Amino acid sequence: MDNDKVIVRKAVLSDCKYAAIITAEMEASARARGTGISKRSVNAIMKKIREGKAVIALTVSKIWVGFSYIESWSDGTFVSNSGMIVNPAFRGLGVASRIKKRIFRLSREKYPEAKVFSITSGLTIMRMNSKLGFLPVTFNEITRDPEFWKGCKSCVNFNILQKKGCQHCLCTAMLYTPPGVETEN
Repeated sequence: MDNDKVIVRKAVLSDCKYAAIITAEMEASARARGTGISKRSVNAIMKKIREGKAVIALTVSKIWVGFSYIESWSDGTFVSNSGMIVNPAFRGLGVASRIKKRIFRLSREKYPEAKVFSITSGLTIMRMNSKLGFLPVTFNEITRDPEFWKGCKSCVNFNILQKKGCQHCLCTAMLYTPPGVETEN
């Protein structure tokens, strides 16, 4: 498929019909890679779409291509870019990079003063984050909100995270700090 036939945009209410496909692919992809990914429910994905906190990629003929969403933490001080997934038939075409750029832009539009973070074990996502100005940080530099860490419970590496008091894991935390926002260090 040509990448130019893929539209990456903010998700709208009618995109809720793709939620089951999205969650199934998230789970299948995590299993295939043997890596940690927090499991999301169909209802959780639909909620993100309804709240205007999601980006979706579709072909012009409405075939689902990819998805990502945002969540705010610590009273809007932090925003996470999460749930990045691309339909296997469209991988290797640069779609993930387009989704990442659009979800980052949505984060900045909705929460212009927030620090934006991403936790990943994937080198490709780390490279995309770096191009957007994210830097690797310790887990102490991202949200300490207990609700965020509850989302990691379905990850295969949760026991490591728990044993380390949510201070270390196999994932890498990356943080974008907007210009003019102070860092704690």
